[in-house]
Amino acid sequence: MHQKKPFLWRLCCAGAILTSILSFSPLVLPPGVFTPKLGPVPYSLWMGILLTIFLVLLTYLGARVHPGHKEEGKI
Repeated sequence: MHQKKPFLWRLCCAGAILTSILSFSPLVLPPGVFTPKLGPVPYSLWMGILLTIFLVLLTYLGARVHPGHKEEGKI
């Protein structure tokens, strides 16, 4: 697992950057449409919630695989 940490860390960084770019794309904010809805909640709010959940999970994973992270319990 020690060998894979730098790769996973870079993957987390790339995922965070890609998610940030995606959050301003037409996929999340459709152009020319003011009220798209999924159920009673606007589409852009659903996408914002999903992107936030993804970023929280990515942050947790990034904290676990950070190259400077020292695992507790190991000597």
